[in-house]
Amino acid sequence: MSIDINNSHLDIDNLLERLLEGNIHGQYTDLLHHFESGGFPPKSNYLFLGNYIDRGRQSLETICLLLAYKTKYPDNIFLLRGNHECASINRIYGFYEECKRRYNIKLWKSFNACFNCLPVAAIVAGKIFCCQGGLSPDLHSLEQIQQIQRPIDVPDAGLLFDLLWSDPDNDLKRWSENDAGISFRFGVDIVNEFLNRHKMDLICRAHQVIKDGYEFFADRRLVTIFSAPDYLGSFENAGALMSVDENLMCSFMILHSSSEQANEQDNKNLKADCQAQSVSDSVINPPVTKVGGCQKCVSCADMNDSASPQ
Repeated sequence: MSIDINNSHLDIDNLLERLLEGNIHGQYTDLLHHFESGGFPPKSNYLFLGNYIDRGRQSLETICLLLAYKTKYPDNIFLLRGNHECASINRIYGFYEECKRRYNIKLWKSFNACFNCLPVAAIVAGKIFCCQGGLSPDLHSLEQIQQIQRPIDVPDAGLLFDLLWSDPDNDLKRWSENDAGISFRFGVDIVNEFLNRHKMDLICRAHQVIKDGYEFFADRRLVTIFSAPDYLGSFENAGALMSVDENLMCSFMILHSSSEQANEQDNKNLKADCQAQSVSDSVINPPVTKVGGCQKCVSCADMNDSASPQ
């Protein structure tokens, strides 16, 4: 495995199988469902794309469990930074209040000091580029990501900001500002240019709620994964994990959240609340039949995340 902790992107190249997770947002019980279904570390290897906190009721349990696993099994679990791993954002959307109510503000500051050290991108087997948000008009070479010095606060604009905030758009060519004025939207042509330039096959990102848990874009050259089922208790969406084997074959595990009442009753039997199905797909030679269909995406900005991280 080639990992330089001083770089702001990770090269993850020799794990035989990896499970990629999108946003969790403090849904701790659902995170446990994911581990029950995909295997607990170190039995299974995980790459998380960020946004562990905010919105959900158990952000502290969620981030503490993930950091504990990272400490115990550093070569089996990898944590990227999301746009909510930023003090100006999680000060507003729940994490600050949870820390203050349950412990103290000093703890919140300590977590954000940790978040400032997280890498912002990963490359799996030299072929899959992973981040929370998406591409940036300021991104011309991967060395630019490596040169981001950590610890670092998220700036108001620029490469780091876009990697955490940008979104793809099927109806767009080139670049356009996001509707809320936060970062950019990018078209299919930008995805193709980036992958062709760097000889990669897929961009894997999170950041948007997807009804079926995952959704392809740009003729299956980009996939959005969202791993928090029944987000906010109102979206009725599935969650998804993407498994990548040693041959770069991808499969998706679809996870459905139990109701709040069932969670309380069956907390000791988490498997009973989790329904999973696997849909196979190839990164290198994708089949003609589309997987997942075209579902409407709801971005963070559409859910009152539009406040600029000032």
